Amino acid sequence: MTSRSHPPTHEAWPLFSYGFRPFFLLGSIYAGLAILVWLPLFYGEITLSSVLAPRDWHVHEMLFGYLPAVITGFLFTAIPNWTGRLPIRGKPLMGLVAVWLAGRVCVTFSALSGWLAAMLVDASFLLLVASAASREILAGSNWRNMKVVILLSLLLVANAAFHLEAHFEGTAEVSIRLGIAVIVLLIALMGGRIVPSFTRNWLVRENPGRLPAPFGRFDIVAIAVGALALLSWIVSPAGILSAGILAVAGLLHLVRLARWAGDRTTREPLLLILHIGYAFVPFGFLLNAAAALGQFPTSGGIHAWMAGAAGVMTLAVMSRATLGHTGQQLTASLVTQAIYAAVVLAAISRICAVLEPAYSMSLLHIAAFSWAAAFFAFALAFGPVLIGSHKQARSVRNAAA
Repeated sequence: MTSRSHPPTHEAWPLFSYGFRPFFLLGSIYAGLAILVWLPLFYGEITLSSVLAPRDWHVHEMLFGYLPAVITGFLFTAIPNWTGRLPIRGKPLMGLVAVWLAGRVCVTFSALSGWLAAMLVDASFLLLVASAASREILAGSNWRNMKVVILLSLLLVANAAFHLEAHFEGTAEVSIRLGIAVIVLLIALMGGRIVPSFTRNWLVRENPGRLPAPFGRFDIVAIAVGALALLSWIVSPAGILSAGILAVAGLLHLVRLARWAGDRTTREPLLLILHIGYAFVPFGFLLNAAAALGQFPTSGGIHAWMAGAAGVMTLAVMSRATLGHTGQQLTASLVTQAIYAAVVLAAISRICAVLEPAYSMSLLHIAAFSWAAAFFAFALAFGPVLIGSHKQARSVRNAAA
């Protein structure tokens, strides 16, 4: 029987031809489902067979469930561009997806599997991803991108520490802050690369004039101060010292964002949303600075980083990467713009639910349903393209034209 009769897995099933396809699709579906489960779980209307406390399950599945899936999809799509090597696809990619799914099941039903088994299965995903990324980057002699793998390894450490802390202390606190800090640094690092780059390319072509400032010493200082502020926040989230450095980091990242000429991208929502998403990074620093002085609850700044920066930026990157890597026009359709509006509304509502306790219940419902709507809409709108082939994607684009 010829190879034509049995094409490779990534050709027979395009879903596994590139890392972004399965992880963006499954990650978006899971992000919506996890929040819809969290709301009745929060109000005590349902229970899960998990050894984790309800809040810890919610935090874990957003921080170490959904986000690693999207990061992996982005990373495995970017690495071939960095190294010039073929992407991880076919059966190896299917295996990684299976491990990620197994982690979600084991954590959610850890009362049945046991906390240790859940930790080993769950943590093995990030271990495999970090190992595969390291191998590809080293093989391609692309040393400068090893810092991304280092942060990914720190996220693995935070995930393992989460399980240990939750088991021995009853709830996870320090490991949550460590995981959030890694995500914020990843956004600062990768966002600082893609946001000004995409903005510059579009402005040169569509709106000549003031361009984003190139990466330089100011960016290095902003990232370094941000890392120092996050370290201080991990160790001691309250106090005047943490408040001061968090505030300085927030102001530096606010200036950094202003240097990227985001105000000149209003004609292209696909770009504007990247700037809006990054704006939640300095906002989170400033809210956490206020929380360190006892002015606001700590969860306000945390949700600025997680629902705001992480939620908005991941949908912005997923939609842009999907369009770009399936041969479609890089512009935001009305549906895509509605997705962006929904996730921004979710982030703002979730932050306001902390800052305005009198309206917290209504705002929590708005945040949850807006978040779920945004991610389910992404899965519905982009799912056919993610499942289909590049050829099918081009056909869709040509038919729409």
